[in-house]
Amino acid sequence: MLIARWNIDVRFGQKNNFTSAYKKWSEEVGNKVGLSQDKLRVTTGSIGVNESRFECEYTVESLEQLQKMWEDMSTMEAHQQFGKDLEPIIVSGSNRWEVFRVVDF
Repeated sequence: MLIARWNIDVRFGQKNNFTSAYKKWSEEVGNKVGLSQDKLRVTTGSIGVNESRFECEYTVESLEQLQKMWEDMSTMEAHQQFGKDLEPIIVSGSNRWEVFRVVDF
């Protein structure tokens, strides 16, 4: 099992706009490609990290599953529109994906 974490910084005063846009994306895109809200945890900076930081974590079974989701997203008009909608509210170049393996012990 893996944790896929998408990190992004938003511009000052734009947290509510980002949250609204991401919620819409989750309903229109995420749920359709398998990134459903029951597999999602969203956090934002509080102490020791930028307050403008959002981290969106999804649990996935494999890299192949994650790759398929990314491929499916890239073909969806709603996902492409999401990118355009985010442009004025995010810090350019701040977004990135991190993938962690879950360790059972």
